[in-house]
Amino acid sequence: MTEQAVLLDLDGTLADSRPGIEACFRHMLTELGHDPTTAGDLTWAVGPPIAVSIGRMLALYGDDRVDLGLTSYRARYTTVGIYECTIFAGVVGMLDALRDAGCVMCIATSKRRDFAERVIDYLELRPYVRAVYGALPAGGLDAKADLLAHILSHESFDPADTVMIGDRLHDVHAAQANRLRSIGALWGYGGREELEAAGADAIAGSPLDVPGLV
Repeated sequence: MTEQAVLLDLDGTLADSRPGIEACFRHMLTELGHDPTTAGDLTWAVGPPIAVSIGRMLALYGDDRVDLGLTSYRARYTTVGIYECTIFAGVVGMLDALRDAGCVMCIATSKRRDFAERVIDYLELRPYVRAVYGALPAGGLDAKADLLAHILSHESFDPADTVMIGDRLHDVHAAQANRLRSIGALWGYGGREELEAAGADAIAGSPLDVPGLV
């Protein structure tokens, strides 16, 4: 019997990491000499690959120093911001139900893998997941479609029996590129309009809706 695999996004799906991430973005803008208050609401920047968000953010100021921005962002994130997160209500119940149903779960995040490992341990979610996958510290697997392809190959998951759960269009598009079903997480940062426009196969209003959709 083929096992049902569930790939889980981290930021905006399992963890409400926006407070820490936004604080790091504003810290980065300040260090680069910009007024962070003029950046406005940064919800859009939580979830995509970090370099993409920083590039778009700095462009608002006519600044192209993305590498310097990354260095500044990560200096605060690795020591403080990484721990400014909490588990969304209902997520533990969702994970319990998926585990009880025999699903194999892996983390699939655009966050650097070493950071993601630390967050999973901090939130005490390690018992639920077989493995944590993310962008490589030395570079690579930054595109989510490439990350999912890597997971499918490494874990020998059958795309027909694998589903991606995430809150942003990047999760949906990556699933489509790898012939996976996708479930949009409405409690995250993307919202219904973004997820439906991306073509999510299903939309979950809360974490406890997910097991029935899987």
